[in-house]
Amino acid sequence: MSNLKKSSKVPMGQKIAFGIGMFANQMFPAILGIFMVVLVEDLKFTGLMWGMIYLFPRLFDAITDPLMGFISDNTKSRWGRRRIYVLIGGIVMGISYVFMWQIFKENTVQYNFWYFFFWSIIFYLGLTLFSVPYVAMGYEMSDDFHERTNIMAVAQWIGQWAWVIAPLFWIIMYDPEWFPSADVAARELAIWVAIPCAFCAIVPALFIKSESTLDKDYETLSLSNVGGSLKKILTSFKEAFKIKEFRKLCGATFFIYNAFMAVSSITFFVIVYKLFNGDAGAAGIWVALFGALGAIGTTFIVIPVVTRLSKSFGKKKAFMICQGISIFGYIMLYFVFIPGKPWMYIFALPFFSFGIGSLFTIMMSMTADVIDIDELNSGKRREGIFGAIYWWMVKVGYAIAGALSGVIIWLVGFNSDLPTLDQQGAVDGLHAFFCFFPTIGTIAAMYIMRDYDVSEERAFEIRSELERRKLEKNNITTKKI
Repeated sequence: MSNLKKSSKVPMGQKIAFGIGMFANQMFPAILGIFMVVLVEDLKFTGLMWGMIYLFPRLFDAITDPLMGFISDNTKSRWGRRRIYVLIGGIVMGISYVFMWQIFKENTVQYNFWYFFFWSIIFYLGLTLFSVPYVAMGYEMSDDFHERTNIMAVAQWIGQWAWVIAPLFWIIMYDPEWFPSADVAARELAIWVAIPCAFCAIVPALFIKSESTLDKDYETLSLSNVGGSLKKILTSFKEAFKIKEFRKLCGATFFIYNAFMAVSSITFFVIVYKLFNGDAGAAGIWVALFGALGAIGTTFIVIPVVTRLSKSFGKKKAFMICQGISIFGYIMLYFVFIPGKPWMYIFALPFFSFGIGSLFTIMMSMTADVIDIDELNSGKRREGIFGAIYWWMVKVGYAIAGALSGVIIWLVGFNSDLPTLDQQGAVDGLHAFFCFFPTIGTIAAMYIMRDYDVSEERAFEIRSELERRKLEKNNITTKKI
């Protein structure tokens, strides 16, 4: 197999710069999930309001992603196709996140809802400006089968620290020695979160090398051809989804991420009400530890293991093994959530973490391989479009998941104003959804991926053909000159 490998190593400094951007890409949604509890627990948003806040801004965000992908793929600039958008998007995210959380109990629930709704739209517009070209940067950093996994592993390793740090905010927000109330905490902490995250977001724009695209034969970007561009975007969508392997990646990610995020939003309620009878103060550090220890497990166990498995057995088998381990972890969580013994859940976390922890390391590497198939079919490099479509599936899933979390709360009849003893059935229902809904999503994803067939050998054959075509094209161009 060694004679098939093509060297395309990326300097560690470039991988780290990309990874710092991943920290921002994950910290914003991680901390947003922590802060969102304040809306229900302290500002008394209804389940319907919760669902709308999750659903509509993200649907708007999902609509703008494909357009951003097309723009990013066809931008002519001395700084390359992606960097200017990553820079602007990082700044917009930081500013809008601060304003989004400047909400007060003294205002009406309706006013706070519409204020938060408006600024969340601006925030997700900034996220689109940043994330679509940022992800495309990662796809085009290397054309080597295993180096792509290494790039994503480094990025995910750095990004996972967001999930280690974010849960610690539970401790700060609900500690009266820090803040008089959680809504005050959200207003002030939003500033301390947004500023460093915005700086991390713009690091890839400043330090990842990009060649000038001023002389590239790209589509013209102007207001006059918006209609034509939208038509081309739709055509690109159709061409992307004609690729069987890409459909599988999108579908599997949708089921795993959607199912996981649908229940992650109710983690606070499950731990506080199942284990501590609704007393958030008594829960102490246990809510924070659940997320932090899970993320530490991902950082130091899951990512190194999945990288090694990918090199030893291939990306598909690595995916299947990791997701199988996660199912065992989800089932364990049902039995180790014991009132009065919160430490028991720690035993399930190393297994539980393999699900979402391995997902993007493997899937983003696989997507880069699929982009080569698209170039073979179309003759175009469309990292932005493919990144936009892939993350469109993630964001639509996230929107649906947010709405589902509200539906789950409504369906089981949970009321945050009541102790566990007065609603034992509702709390048990939340716990059951928390454990088994992700299990069902993971099984569906594994079924979809059962016949995914982009192996290292096939990836090499595709790259060889692309290199042959480029060489042939260059020879023809040279002869004409």
